[in-house]
Amino acid sequence: MKKHQIILACTAVFALLFYNQAPGINISIFGVTLTLLISYFFQEKFVDRSHLLLVMTSILSCFAFAWYGDAASFFSLALSILILQFKTQDGELKTIQVFPLIILNGITSLGRVFMFSQWLPERKIHNDFAKKLVAFVVIPIIFLGLFFIVYSFGSDHFSSLFTDYTLDIDIFQLILITILGFYISFSFWNYWVPDVCYEYNSNLNNNFTDVSEVKNQNTFSFLDLDFERKSGEITLFLLNIMLLVFIGTYNYEQFFEVVEKANLSSDTHERVNAVIFSILMAVGVILFYFKGGFNFDEKAKTLKNLAKIWLGLNVVLIISAIIKNSEYVSFFGLTYKRLGVYAFLILAIIGLIVSFQKISKQKTNAYLFNQMIWYFYGTILLCSYVNWGNLITNYNISVNKGVEPTFLSGLNFNDDTRREYFLKNNLDGKESEHIREQLISYYQNEKFLGKALYYEFLSKKDK
Repeated sequence: MKKHQIILACTAVFALLFYNQAPGINISIFGVTLTLLISYFFQEKFVDRSHLLLVMTSILSCFAFAWYGDAASFFSLALSILILQFKTQDGELKTIQVFPLIILNGITSLGRVFMFSQWLPERKIHNDFAKKLVAFVVIPIIFLGLFFIVYSFGSDHFSSLFTDYTLDIDIFQLILITILGFYISFSFWNYWVPDVCYEYNSNLNNNFTDVSEVKNQNTFSFLDLDFERKSGEITLFLLNIMLLVFIGTYNYEQFFEVVEKANLSSDTHERVNAVIFSILMAVGVILFYFKGGFNFDEKAKTLKNLAKIWLGLNVVLIISAIIKNSEYVSFFGLTYKRLGVYAFLILAIIGLIVSFQKISKQKTNAYLFNQMIWYFYGTILLCSYVNWGNLITNYNISVNKGVEPTFLSGLNFNDDTRREYFLKNNLDGKESEHIREQLISYYQNEKFLGKALYYEFLSKKDK
């Protein structure tokens, strides 16, 4: 199929799925449709395993949204399909560019749709075709219309054959849905990559292209490489000393000082925030000193060793924060935010490991971002596939922590466990429980395409 045919076909599918329907399973079906179309029409561009992996994650994300219908699974679905399209159509571009291109195309599609030469084929209408169109279609329709008007005035029964019925169609909604479907399909299949993205793409490579030129690059024009190297060594040496002192005081306050239970929450938040800023600054220091020449400087062994020690000490700091967060969980139970802290700290450790590899393998700064974008994507997939609400509920009930009725009622997809626990202990989630049950009732009474399958397999609440 040609580009304009795919756009119009996807628009028609979108209109059929979403007309007079709430968002639900129809989003998953549309996502699967896009994935299969990419896989079929551009299969010759599937040159490595990453394409097949992206097809798998796209399909799984569609199933996850069909089941849960929540924000996490939606972002997973959208990101999987967009990255698949991006890697298939412009595989030479770095994946990190997909995010600005999504925003750019979302805006520019409003104007580019009127540039018909970009997506509509130019056709020459031959004289024979024009004659057939006029002779076999236009002229008969004109005469039928004229005689219909005349005969309608002469017979009410004849007129009623064509006028005494109405179509049960909301024209206004159908037009809006069609326009939205066309906008999405057009942006997806006719996306635009500015030339600057191709020009800048070489700056996002994992490896340096001209090592000899990079070796002689100075960070500061007023310092030569020897002074700059020595400055880096002094800086990282002092930072390591300061970080050692900070780790010592940080762990003493965490594990040896007596902290009131009431202050544990605020203290934990403050210390985790300090770790977060420390990690961001640590990565920034590595990116600053190893963006160019020092990667290949034979005299920079001391600087590299100090940088690796700096990264290792930051890993120790993260492990301390993980232990502290675990202590917090043992006192108060699990929450979405506490799981989020675990996720961020694990990603931070991965980031430090990638930074270590960057120094060891003499990679560019872009290498760090190119690698971390995939770990970030994997985190989104994990968030969308796992029922974290039910996991939190089961854990908290098993340890009898964080089992307040209003809190449990505010969690997602834990309804069978929550109802059983409330019934057994005669608990009432009040307004939170009422809102949750209303949401369940809404999805169970929704039309099929607007459902989330999780609620269809949910046990009915006892009256």
